[in-house]
Amino acid sequence: MHTPPTPGSATEDSDVTTLEPPAPTPAPKRPGWIRRLLARRSTRAVLAVAALFAGWLSWSLGSALAAPGDDSVAARVAEWGRDHELGPVVTALESVQYKAHPPAVGGRPDMALVPTGEAAQGASGAKPALPAVVPPRLASPAGEPLAGEGTWKVLGSVRGTPALYGAYVRPDADHTSYVAGVVSMDQRILRFALHPGEVDPGAGNWGVPPYIPADQRAGLMATFNGGFKVDEARGGFYLNGVTRGTLTDDDASLVFYRDGHAEVGAWNRDVKMGPQVVGVRQNLNLIVDNGQVPDGVDSNVESGWGLTIAGDYFVWRSGAGITRDGRLVYAYGPALSVRTLADLLQRAGCVQAMQLDINPAWMSYMYYKPTSDPAKPTPVKLLPTQERPADRYFESTSRDFTAVYAR
Repeated sequence: MHTPPTPGSATEDSDVTTLEPPAPTPAPKRPGWIRRLLARRSTRAVLAVAALFAGWLSWSLGSALAAPGDDSVAARVAEWGRDHELGPVVTALESVQYKAHPPAVGGRPDMALVPTGEAAQGASGAKPALPAVVPPRLASPAGEPLAGEGTWKVLGSVRGTPALYGAYVRPDADHTSYVAGVVSMDQRILRFALHPGEVDPGAGNWGVPPYIPADQRAGLMATFNGGFKVDEARGGFYLNGVTRGTLTDDDASLVFYRDGHAEVGAWNRDVKMGPQVVGVRQNLNLIVDNGQVPDGVDSNVESGWGLTIAGDYFVWRSGAGITRDGRLVYAYGPALSVRTLADLLQRAGCVQAMQLDINPAWMSYMYYKPTSDPAKPTPVKLLPTQERPADRYFESTSRDFTAVYAR
């Protein structure tokens, strides 16, 4: 029996359906926190400033890395930092690195303690133009000398007379595996020329290029590095009538004269400006004065002797001085404090001496062996462990340097 449908209900064959109520409209989503943050005017301003800074940083640092010269990437970045008020940060990082890896104590050098080779300038077998001035054997700061230590060897001669003598010594009684190099230069038969650096002291009407061109290499005997950057040397740089910084009274000064000789002394006390002066390179204070090492080398070492790897640390350092008989002496090495550098120059006979540049990125002393082509002498590192290449000054260099020629 068929049961009729109940009113209001639907069967499977019914045309009547029940409609579901419409789904509620979802509430609009709130923007995410990043979008909300970006919507703020202050955030957009900060991001704009950050973008400008990033662009400037890329340009500035990129320019420093692409600057002329053969400076390493690490040296370029460090110098860029110091030039942009980050000197304390660079110094702190260097100090941390130094303390983590200080120079080794004890041991023996892994190199022979006699410089190699002899460069002869002029006709071989010719009668010497002058009698040689042979320095006395250099006493080793480390005590009892090893074989060859402190013995001078001729590195270059002019018309038969030895002009450059080189010697190796250990720098002190503790760091006995390291070797310092010392050179005695006879000013009777050598002349000295100051060259600017392309970055420091920078562009100027110097009259001298920041390298040694091929047509100026005839008679080239040696080259060595200059001092700190001018604005860190607490003094000035003068060459052919142009000055950077300020020539400062009592500052240690390497002075170049028109006749080719050089002097070391305190400015306006031992040496001063005059018509015969063609160049002046100042750098801090004298470290040997009237034959004595001043007590000041042991005080204020960081502010007085270099903000890069504090002055009392044993790092690469260089210096130059003048002897009583007028020879110019250069010394450098990888484990020297201001005190041990001063002691080394004093032992070599200097009555006045000054520190030049420090840290491995800037150290270099090269002597040059003549070849059949006067424009192509062969450069040789005095210390084979120095970081800079032997031909460093055959291309544009960022820092000033001295070239030494046969008279």
